[in-house]
Amino acid sequence: MEKYFLDAGTTWSKILTVKDGKKAYSIIRTKDLSNYDVEFEISTGHTLSKVKTKKTENEVIALSFGAKEIKNGVILDLGSRDAKWVKFENGKFKDMDWNTNCASSTGATVEMLLKFYEINSDDLIPTNEKYNVTCGIFGLEKIMDDISNGIDSKIAISKFITGIANNAYNFTKKPDKIYLSGGFCENSRFTDALKFYTKVELLGRFVLVDGLYNIYSENLFKGRFDKKIKVTGPDYLHDPSGEELIIEEID
Repeated sequence: MEKYFLDAGTTWSKILTVKDGKKAYSIIRTKDLSNYDVEFEISTGHTLSKVKTKKTENEVIALSFGAKEIKNGVILDLGSRDAKWVKFENGKFKDMDWNTNCASSTGATVEMLLKFYEINSDDLIPTNEKYNVTCGIFGLEKIMDDISNGIDSKIAISKFITGIANNAYNFTKKPDKIYLSGGFCENSRFTDALKFYTKVELLGRFVLVDGLYNIYSENLFKGRFDKKIKVTGPDYLHDPSGEELIIEEID
C-alpha cells in the first residue's frame, strides 16, 4: 500500500511516495495540488488547505528530522517564501531561526526578476559584488535604478543574488559550513555566491518530506492541532500558525 508525504510550498510542492519500502519523489505546482487525489499521511507547508492529510507537522521539525544524519552543522532551508535553519552539535539541537517576513531572504523575488527580464538563472554573470538589502522591495528599487543607468540586467540580478547569499550567511550566524535544502539548491548562481562566504553542501529539495517519513516510520509524530508542543530548547519559535513551537533534541 502506498503512503504519501507532502511539503506544500508557496509555488512548488514536494511529494514523497513510499511503496514496499521504496521511495519515489515528485514535484508539482502547488496550484495543481487540488487535482492530486490522495490522502497524505503527514504534511507540512503553507498551503495545506488544498489537500487531504491525516496529520500536519511544523516545517522546522520536518527539516530537523529530514537532516538528522547531520550530527554537527547548520541546515538551512531556503525556498520561495521563507528561510529557516537548525543547528546540531553532537546530534543534539543547539539553535534555530525562521524568517517568514522578508522577501530578500527567499526565492520569490528572484523568480519574479528572472521572469520579468526574461533571463535564465544559468546565464547570470557571477560577481562578488552585492546589494546590501534587508528587504526585497528595496532590492528591486536598487536593481531597477542600476539597470536604468546602464548596468546589464544580468549583473544587477547577480548582485542581488549575492546579497541574498550574504543575508543567508548572516541569518545563520556565519557558520563555517551550510547544509543547504530547498529550491535554491538548483540555482547554481546562488550556491556559487554562498561559497564566497562559507562552505556549502547541497541536500536537495526533499529534506522536509524525508523528515515527515522519518517521523512517521519511527512513530515520532508530535502533532500540531490545538495544543503546544513541549519546549525542550532554549528559545521559542513563533510559527506562522500562531502556535509557540520548538523542536525536541534528536538522538
